Amino acid sequence: MEETPPGQRPQPQPPSAHASPPFAQAPFTPPPRVFSPGLAAARGTPSPGSGPGPATAHLSTPPGPPVFSSPLRPAAVPFRATPASPHPVPFAASGAYSSSSSATAATTGSLPTSSAPHFLNGAATPHGDLASAPPPLQGDGLDNPYVQFSANKVLKQKKLLNASSLGFGALVSPGKDVSPGPEIVERDARRCLNCGAYVNLYCDVQIGSGQWQCVICKKLNGSEGEFVVSSKQDLLHWPELASTTVDYVQVGNRRPGFVPVSDTRVSGPIFILIDECLDEAHLQHLQGSLHAFVDSLPPTAKIGIITYGRTVSVYDFSEGAAVSADVLPGNKSPTHESLKALIYGTGVYLSPIHASLPVAHTIFSSLRPYQLSVPEVSRDRCVGAAVEVALGIIQGPSVELSRGIIKRSGGNCRILVCAGGPSTFGPGSVPHSVKHPNYAYLEKTAMKWMESLGHEAQRHSTVVDIFCAGQCPVRVPVLQPLAKCSGGVLLVHDDFGEAFGVNLQRASTRAAGSHGLFEIRCSDNMLVTQVIGPGEEASPDSHETFKHDSSFCIQMHSVEETQSFSVSMETKGDIKSDFVFFQFAVHYSDIYQTEITRVITMRLQTVDGLSAYLSSVQQDVASVIIGKRTVLRARTASDAIDMRLSIDERVKDIALKFGTQAPKSKLYRFPKELASLPECLFHLKRGPLLGSIIGHEDERSVLRNLFLNASFDLSLRMLAPRCIMHREGGTFEELPAYDLVMQSNAAVVLDHGTDIFIWLGAELAAQEGQSAAALAACRTLAEELSEQRFPAPRILSFKQGSSQARYFVSRLIPAHKDPTYEQESRFPQLRTLTPEQRARLKSSFIQFDDHSFCEWMRSLKLVPPEPS
Repeated sequence: MEETPPGQRPQPQPPSAHASPPFAQAPFTPPPRVFSPGLAAARGTPSPGSGPGPATAHLSTPPGPPVFSSPLRPAAVPFRATPASPHPVPFAASGAYSSSSSATAATTGSLPTSSAPHFLNGAATPHGDLASAPPPLQGDGLDNPYVQFSANKVLKQKKLLNASSLGFGALVSPGKDVSPGPEIVERDARRCLNCGAYVNLYCDVQIGSGQWQCVICKKLNGSEGEFVVSSKQDLLHWPELASTTVDYVQVGNRRPGFVPVSDTRVSGPIFILIDECLDEAHLQHLQGSLHAFVDSLPPTAKIGIITYGRTVSVYDFSEGAAVSADVLPGNKSPTHESLKALIYGTGVYLSPIHASLPVAHTIFSSLRPYQLSVPEVSRDRCVGAAVEVALGIIQGPSVELSRGIIKRSGGNCRILVCAGGPSTFGPGSVPHSVKHPNYAYLEKTAMKWMESLGHEAQRHSTVVDIFCAGQCPVRVPVLQPLAKCSGGVLLVHDDFGEAFGVNLQRASTRAAGSHGLFEIRCSDNMLVTQVIGPGEEASPDSHETFKHDSSFCIQMHSVEETQSFSVSMETKGDIKSDFVFFQFAVHYSDIYQTEITRVITMRLQTVDGLSAYLSSVQQDVASVIIGKRTVLRARTASDAIDMRLSIDERVKDIALKFGTQAPKSKLYRFPKELASLPECLFHLKRGPLLGSIIGHEDERSVLRNLFLNASFDLSLRMLAPRCIMHREGGTFEELPAYDLVMQSNAAVVLDHGTDIFIWLGAELAAQEGQSAAALAACRTLAEELSEQRFPAPRILSFKQGSSQARYFVSRLIPAHKDPTYEQESRFPQLRTLTPEQRARLKSSFIQFDDHSFCEWMRSLKLVPPEPS
């Protein structure tokens, strides 16, 4: 299978004076720690971590993948402490070990790129008194919450490890919120002066001299005497030598005087931008969602309200009960003078909820539906100008300053756009009709302008989220760059009702770090060949480089909990060593203005045997990585058809390379260790990401972009649905997502990530009391499954035989066509049915041409794998 070919990026030139991080001068005593002292004894089994090494990679992102995140839980301190120290002084210096550290600033974007291999393996030989590498009982961090590898072992043979059909890689979620969190260190990190890798628990340390050997390039580094101790056990007093994941924390000073408050779920202002071209039914739903949204905000949250159509109306909170707004033209960008008049005028355009909640409700209630008899798609909407006005007010007096000086507003600010149609007026607009003779050129121009505006918002730590709803096409390709480049998300809803309102609330409370830089380093000739996620390759001058730094660096759009990066890797040659080391480091500024560097270091054992390697494959992780690589290339409807065919070729190639030929047959057996992988890929081929069960290309585009940046959990659900049957007595049973689950006396919940469906069988639906109880139980389960999910999924319920039931049926594998023995093998629950129930189930199916999973495998000349 051919993957996206890597490009080339220039090798960064070493600085004239070697830029090494400042090391704090330390006495020969263990350092102060902000983590539990009791953990030192337990460091024989450290918390997992990870990290890549020498990287030739290209960062691959599609047009406009939005950032994906979930709500932030209220926190009392700006960073997490371990249970032994639940109430640290957030910004207290740790004696002589505190020194400043800064995260590298980052901008946003997406571009397929690659970096050529350029790394140097040092030949330093460990001294006799070097602390030996951690023994196996110390763990390799394979249960690390931030990193999941497609296999827990690395095959030494280059040819098979690099087989593109299966591939090797990792899913990295650097901003994930876990409890307990990583160890906290309030000082600068020690880094290899040769390659820039961070000191970690796998480094050999010479306890007599304090020197340590880098696991990436094998060079020796000094510690200025810091690691000079009497025994190897004393090294465990340093968190970075005892734990696979460490957070180096330094309080930021970008906004002097900024003090975090205890309930800072929303630390920056929120501007709500409302489309004033809505018909009455849509407006009523939107008003209900907006009323509920402002009621959900904490009292300290600042909000602003803007409506846009042909003009931009900025509402003034200083008028009390009266509704008052300043109006700016929407056909052009706001002038410096008009913004200055707003900022220095008497109006109050951003106000805390506790002071302005009644006024906000009055403004929402005063909104009126569109009055002219103009079709929805032809109404003038100046989205770009409205965002520019909101951004100008958020920046405030800083617009008077030079471009290089950026006002920090205490964490990320948010602009929430509630859109019912496309941008058709003013800057960043397209013609009303796609049949306009110059539409293609004007669309390209509008996309470029929106991308520039998104980058401008990101530079000012402002995230633009765009929530579209209704029946009017919103021209997703035009709006997507604005959301993507600012670190935001674009979502398309059926209406402005429940799911829309929930997503407004969850978007406003999700934590977003800014100015993120993500570094990947690998040892032993491992190369990063492709990165898919919410970022772009960082330019060499945007981060510190070292003499032989072979890392791959990514500028992140934002740093949020539920986003992830898919990292594909290969080896340059056969691997000789027993372990391969990976290091991932993310630098960012959190919502409290704290500079954080999270370093995750992991090692994987190498093996010669193919069986040992295949047994270590994490099939769900491998499926998601393959899915992201495939969906990335499905940019259009015709591309999606090609990608469906490519899945066939991929599955055949895996069977040929890793499987065996059946005796006396031309069929190949799929490896038993990978039994669930082809079924996941079959779901991908048929489902909404590549299939045709979603009607509009805009919806498919939004869904693909969400998938490419989603966390592992959500990505897996979007790839392969989870099927749960309601049982008598209120219990639930998880079953394969086959159409054999459609039993008329049952209720079924199908979780497909962005959609959750509740299906009631006809026999159950006819029993009013039982069906109501089953439906309530299923609804509760659906809400529990998606409680922390962003975006909040649609939850649809319907009865067997209804027109909406097609949403449910189309996502199930049609296994009713398989022989009885095969059905019972893959769907054992069938054996619990009476002959009458099985006869009714069999007669309920409508015959159509879609292949079952087993039929599909046989069509590829493969033996279907035995169910795992």
